[in-house]
Amino acid sequence: MTDRDDLRVRKALQGMAFPADRTQVISWVTDRGEGDDRVLTALRALPDRTYSTADDVVISVPQRPDQA
Repeated sequence: MTDRDDLRVRKALQGMAFPADRTQVISWVTDRGEGDDRVLTALRALPDRTYSTADDVVISVPQRPDQA
């Protein structure tokens, strides 16, 4: 992910309550219509676990989520 992608993911997660698992993160973004294709691809590539903060989500996205 680029720095710009990091910002997109952070923006899409604004207001989300943590801790949250991968499914909750994706649902939050899709339900609010906040994620473009790049953000959703990145979030779908997340490992299936619980995340404690938005920063935790951002650092957990694979560097090349389009190839995950």
